[in-house]
Amino acid sequence: MTIEKGKAWGEPGGLPPDGVVVRSDAEARAVVTNARRQGSVPPTLGLLGGDLCRTLGGAGDENRLRSAEAMVFPVDLGVVEVDSDEFYFVAHLIARRSWWWGRLVAVMNAQWLGRWDLGPRSHPNDGLLDLTDGTMAMGQRLEARRRLTTGTHLPHPALETRRAAAFTLDLQRPLDVWLDGDRVTRARHLVIRCEPDALRVVV
Repeated sequence: MTIEKGKAWGEPGGLPPDGVVVRSDAEARAVVTNARRQGSVPPTLGLLGGDLCRTLGGAGDENRLRSAEAMVFPVDLGVVEVDSDEFYFVAHLIARRSWWWGRLVAVMNAQWLGRWDLGPRSHPNDGLLDLTDGTMAMGQRLEARRRLTTGTHLPHPALETRRAAAFTLDLQRPLDVWLDGDRVTRARHLVIRCEPDALRVVV
């Protein structure tokens, strides 16, 4: 079940023998994608790096993953449909032409995108995804960029923010779609949903 306010989240436990160690969000997404396309349940993931790992307070220590100090967390999975194809993301979806001009869409399951606190309210097990969507002038982007490391770029009058289990976005013109740091496709219409408790991860 997704996290409930006031309830403990996660439990002590190491990486099981069939678990898979990953060093980035992109590696995690690849493991999940391979399992889903084979019709199987994704294995437990041991996180050594990436934005989901940072959100969960991971130490990047492989020995810890198999120790008594390790913690196991259920986490949600992002799913996006583009035309008839289905793609997955563990940390974030970004749709853009450039960081500096044009429309920018960020859908966060994790809190972080590199050094940027892009989803300050995002939690990877609340059954929701955090959307930020808008077009900003260059001066506004420069100011927002300075605030991104602290998550104080929001709220902003040029940006729409929503938290929901699903979104349907008409981008009007095609944008590149980046999933967990990898450019995966190009699209003008996205159907995005959150799958609660879809994964188990260890940090």
